[in-house]
Amino acid sequence: MTADEAIASDMVNDPLTRLMFCSPDAGGVALILARGSRAFDLCERPVRLAAVELRGRRPGSFEVFSPWLSPGVRTSPSVDAASAAFAAAGVRPEDVHVAQLQDTESGAEIIHLAETGLCPPGEQGAGYARGDYRAGGRLPVNTDGGCIANGEPVGASGLRQVYEVMTQLQGRALGQQVPGDPRIGFTHVYGAPGISACTVLVAEGASR
Repeated sequence: MTADEAIASDMVNDPLTRLMFCSPDAGGVALILARGSRAFDLCERPVRLAAVELRGRRPGSFEVFSPWLSPGVRTSPSVDAASAAFAAAGVRPEDVHVAQLQDTESGAEIIHLAETGLCPPGEQGAGYARGDYRAGGRLPVNTDGGCIANGEPVGASGLRQVYEVMTQLQGRALGQQVPGDPRIGFTHVYGAPGISACTVLVAEGASR
């Protein structure tokens, strides 16, 4: 699919067209977890789940069903979950090498870049213009195409993100591997009515 085809598809909510939204889907996913003491017995480069944080909507914060936004509050479940995850992992947003963000429609990724601290608010457009979020950019985002490419089996799509980041950190993302030696990854999901979960993943062991 080309950008022109997406733009030319039926208008849903100006400026978003039909092909700028993900498709509801059915699917499942399973992860194998192990104690840190066993991890190196199971693979050459284990990935540590450094943080996982879930946050709900605080009164007055923005979420998809809000009819209004308090002028005195500048937060959201995504802001709270991301900041908590970074604090728990002991890393900063600027330390992240590869990320997965909720993108049920193309505008969501733009919003969540700022909410999670991966980009200063208002600078997302300049980052896209520079190619910051492409595979070879400063911070590759949604390297597997995200929800728009994969669909959204509700519940499973968050673990799809974890799987994609894990393979990137292990150097096993065939056909879409980011260059260099990514060691820190981040995932973010958001869902109605105002819940967000974020993880920080860290590659262990020697560089590839």
